[in-house]
Amino acid sequence: MANTDNDRRPKYQRIADSLREAIQAGEYGPGDRLPGENDLMATYGVARMTARQALGVLRDEGVAEARKGAGVFVREYRPLRRRGIQRLAQEQWGNGRSIWSADIEDRNLVVDQVTVVEESAPDRVGAVLDLAAEETVCVRRRRFVLDGKSVLLATSYLPMSLVTGTAITQEDTGPGGAYARLAELGYPPVHFREEIRSRMPSKDEATQLSMSTGTPVFLICRTAYTEGGRPVEINEMTLDAASYILEYDFEA
Repeated sequence: MANTDNDRRPKYQRIADSLREAIQAGEYGPGDRLPGENDLMATYGVARMTARQALGVLRDEGVAEARKGAGVFVREYRPLRRRGIQRLAQEQWGNGRSIWSADIEDRNLVVDQVTVVEESAPDRVGAVLDLAAEETVCVRRRRFVLDGKSVLLATSYLPMSLVTGTAITQEDTGPGGAYARLAELGYPPVHFREEIRSRMPSKDEATQLSMSTGTPVFLICRTAYTEGGRPVEINEMTLDAASYILEYDFEA
């Protein structure tokens, strides 16, 4: 650890930086246990709270994770590169492929929780979908698990008057998913808008996504529009920020 007179960083930050550099250099690999609080106290001559704060920095960054009763370990999970443009191309869902196939390569993705219900539209949803006060929506709630780690919660809202009697109201929407079924109904999505923000997770979100303390979530709200500009779906997604890289690749 650097210890120069002009280094004004707090001690815990210098220790965290030193550990991060060691991880990046390969001294600690995925799944390896990092020095514990006692080790750091002895090596750097600091108080327990300082050592704890240093390890906390790495946990908050998603670089490391705490395992109860075992210590702090280098995070094993490989971030998922979410290709925001390629995944929504019509050649994906239009040819019967899941939009996830643009992201996961050869990794194992499962949807381990699916519920489909008819509900009154929340005000924010009804306003965007331009629904009358009495209109209901088909609500599809899913949890996505990648390589054994839950990474995404998604809730889609579609006008019930549009999708009644279709596979969209079933747990399995079939090849190409809901967008392919909308196309079969004569309402293919041709334009998407995504809004992204970040915050700390609620207790329920942290539990469902098995998130480490201090890790934020990405919130992505996607609206799908037809050729005539009609909004036909709102998808509200909650992503474990430590599990994702958001990639947008487009021409100038």
